[in-house]
Amino acid sequence: MSTLTDRPRTALLVVDVQNAVVADALDRDAVVARIAALVERARSGDVPVVWVQHSDAGLVSGTPEWEYVPELPQRPGEPVVHKTYGDSFEDTDLEQVLAGLGVGSLVVCGAQTEACIRSTLHGALARGYDARLVSDAHTTEDLTAFGNIAPADVVAHTNLYWSFTRAPGRTAGTVTADEVAFA
Repeated sequence: MSTLTDRPRTALLVVDVQNAVVADALDRDAVVARIAALVERARSGDVPVVWVQHSDAGLVSGTPEWEYVPELPQRPGEPVVHKTYGDSFEDTDLEQVLAGLGVGSLVVCGAQTEACIRSTLHGALARGYDARLVSDAHTTEDLTAFGNIAPADVVAHTNLYWSFTRAPGRTAGTVTADEVAFA
């Protein structure tokens, strides 16, 4: 259980599923479809869906590349957190948004696995949140030209080490999209 004892709710955190971020991502369509199904399950269970949207010099706010993929429409009233660092908590209002919703537990999905997903998971755990990674609902692009391992290996490695991550008073780990229980 989260160390944020006054926050009993769970939220679905959807990170950076933006046109340019996932354009060439591993299993893009399948991952986006699983995220869309998670969003609908969360909404039908009155579970908050919190959207995170990255911008920087290469991903300019307001451009088509910066927009969320069309398969994931946001609803009015759903919080959108704008960030410029990998960790979705860093220099954003995410903490205030989650506190206002009474959220102490996060189900995390999105992109990119080795950057914003990992940073956000670690940021959440360090701040006292339970942080579960949806093992089949995160992805990355091929960055082997820059010395990275193959995208499938990035995803597998992240799933492996996050499934064994622990911290006092907090829950981490992985769960498949089908196994996610928002109750």
